[in-house]
Amino acid sequence: MHLSEHFTLGEVTKSRHAEVYNIPSHVAIENLKRVCGWLEELRRRYNQRYVLRSVSPPELGGARGGLNRGLSGASSDHPTHTGTPPNSGGEIDTEEPIIITSGYRSPELNRKVGGSPTSNHLTGCAVDIRVYGVEQAMRYAVILMDYADETKQDYDELLIERNRSGGYWLHFAVRPKDNRRKTKFLQK
Repeated sequence: MHLSEHFTLGEVTKSRHAEVYNIPSHVAIENLKRVCGWLEELRRRYNQRYVLRSVSPPELGGARGGLNRGLSGASSDHPTHTGTPPNSGGEIDTEEPIIITSGYRSPELNRKVGGSPTSNHLTGCAVDIRVYGVEQAMRYAVILMDYADETKQDYDELLIERNRSGGYWLHFAVRPKDNRRKTKFLQK
């Protein structure tokens, strides 16, 4: 089931704990759709600002490298392009996806992963997004804050989080109402 153009229900409910029941209610699905609307805008703006839209391979006389311009420090497994050269022109589609690492969590799954008992994940209002370093997390955050300002909408939480191993992710939540616009950088 698609929640939006690029995000599916399976993607926002997956867990490495397959033994745990993790099926959202209809209300949680509506909340996930709302969050995915924001993620679609994040994906569009990020790709527009920081990723070249199409590049001809060097052997066809096109640009060389630079697919991740502005992403210094990106890991080697960072996706650089998702398309394949079309038959006619040799151009490569270079849009980068937004990768969700955690979305909806049932109460049992939330307990198992050590989530807060008041987590927005429990209602389908939050997702955690994979980032490749603090620079990408900050760019994502700026895009989401700008979108909130431009559209006069609010989000509930926009948190750049870091674990003890030095890995970063972006936690983003939007509630149906009473959004707090809580923005923080957290280290665990």
